[in-house]
Amino acid sequence: MSLTLVGIDVAKATLAICVLPHQLHLTLPNTSAGHAQLLAHLKGHSVDNLLLEATGGYERALMRVLSKAGLPVTRINPRRARAFAEALGKIAKTDPIDAQVLAHMAGVVKAPCILKIDKVIAQAQGQLDDALGRSLMAVAGIGQVTAASLLAYLPELGRLTRKQIAALAGLAPYNVDSGVRQGRHHRLHAGTAHPPQRHGQRPN
Repeated sequence: MSLTLVGIDVAKATLAICVLPHQLHLTLPNTSAGHAQLLAHLKGHSVDNLLLEATGGYERALMRVLSKAGLPVTRINPRRARAFAEALGKIAKTDPIDAQVLAHMAGVVKAPCILKIDKVIAQAQGQLDDALGRSLMAVAGIGQVTAASLLAYLPELGRLTRKQIAALAGLAPYNVDSGVRQGRHHRLHAGTAHPPQRHGQRPN
């Protein structure tokens, strides 16, 4: 199977598609049915890269479908595509021409897919939360419920110092030197810290 480069010009209602080197040009609806048709057309091809532009969100559903199908997807800024088109001498701008330009560009631009980056970040965050949870539950009196509450209400745990976390949770003393009031005071602030404070008062 020859390597295949795919350019897709995404609009709200339609997808203009160019598949190289097969010179296949398609126009499909930007719907679930259209996405399924595109996958059917690409079946049997070894897709090296599939390039599309960021179009204010119209491309997101398609990207999810392509990524789930295991296809390499690259999303780029439209300005980069226009500059590339001008470098190729493609002054006219139509959906089929734009799709062809994107297909050619797919051979030289291989940025990581945002969806894959988001997945890696989510996995790393999950691992971090697991490690923090184990550390928290190693403290006497803190069980799964308290640890989960702390992670939910104080996601900054592990990233800030003890003093910063105490201040954020409303547990740190602060100076009050205004008028006749002077000295250090404690105040429990509403909101963020309340659930962890309540849980922290009794083991679970």
